[in-house]
Amino acid sequence: MSRSLDAENRLQQLEAIIGAPATHLGLAEMLAETLQRLREVMAVDTATVLRYQPSGRQLVAFAAAGIEEEVHQGVRVPVGRGFAGRVALERAPVILDHVDETTVVNSLLWERGLHSMLGVPMIAGGELVGVLHIGSVALRQFGESEVITMQLLADRLAMAVQVEALEENRTATMALQRSLLPSSLPEVPGLAFGARYVPGAETGLGGDWYDLFSLPGDRLGVVMGDVSGHGLDAAVIMGRLRSALRAYALDCESPAEVLAKLDRKANHFEHGAMATVAYGIIGADRETLTLSLAGHLPPVLALPGAAARLVDSPPDPPIGLTIGVPERRTTVVELPSDGVLVFYTDGLVERRDRPVDVGMEQLAQAVRAGDPEWVCAQVMAAMIGSRPAQDDVAVLAIRRRDVPAGA
Repeated sequence: MSRSLDAENRLQQLEAIIGAPATHLGLAEMLAETLQRLREVMAVDTATVLRYQPSGRQLVAFAAAGIEEEVHQGVRVPVGRGFAGRVALERAPVILDHVDETTVVNSLLWERGLHSMLGVPMIAGGELVGVLHIGSVALRQFGESEVITMQLLADRLAMAVQVEALEENRTATMALQRSLLPSSLPEVPGLAFGARYVPGAETGLGGDWYDLFSLPGDRLGVVMGDVSGHGLDAAVIMGRLRSALRAYALDCESPAEVLAKLDRKANHFEHGAMATVAYGIIGADRETLTLSLAGHLPPVLALPGAAARLVDSPPDPPIGLTIGVPERRTTVVELPSDGVLVFYTDGLVERRDRPVDVGMEQLAQAVRAGDPEWVCAQVMAAMIGSRPAQDDVAVLAIRRRDVPAGA
């Protein structure tokens, strides 16, 4: 058979397998239908798609035809082990001429009576997305033409799976972040608040967060944090750090001690994670903020009728990067009546065409004492303007106001 005729046959096979697009179906249903057609066209007994999970370096059965129990039972295969694990590790087609415990990890395959298998990697954008494999109960010699057809199909399916995974990640990240950021700012006697959060146009949602919570003794905890990275992983780590910080805040009087415990927790349980955090406690008299910085940029303080300035507070190592056990420090910041304190993440002040120190100076020039919501609006207009933020931006403005006697 000529190469052109062989290629034409493969194209016809591929079109028969893929079929007409079914927009009403979800990804799993679409894959199941495609795998059923794959069985018919290739005259095999089973067909399976396993999705790659980078966090656990394992493959998880996602869709199947002829061996649906793989999906129902949540089959998992570590990368590098067995048949599918070898396909994923080598990122190359693998053919088996016998199926038993010496060649595959999943016992369902030899219990199904399979004797021959062909597996190919699913790769999109240079990234491993999963593994596609077929199996035959009868002894079968899979040839080069079948390998090529399978690889072409795997490439098509990989793109669909990757697009769906990205959308799932975005949706889950958005839902998680919305659940963790304050839905409304609290009403606290003697204080007023304003806030903004904008996801990065280039990076999407990430691990920026701010938090306000009451503490015993009529005190108020104030947090601004930024987990390195973006997407669902960063948001999940952000959620865990946020919850841990709140718990430590109930047991520790000093912000420095809270951040020290948070750092110890991150180093033990969040290997490879890094976050900058500013944590402060506003006293019951509302006249001072006791602040500790874990690698975070200092807030800006603006007093009525005066130019704003960056708070002079020494930065200690970020959370998750501590070497040894350095003593973390605190700074007491005076909060005069009608003074405004602005916390922010680095996405507000850092751009490719603007070094962070220049951005911080511009921010200080943009902040003026006033209503916190107005302050946030002025800051966003001056620092972001009509250009989308490249990275996540979180801003929290706090204004001290006198409480009338008897209020």
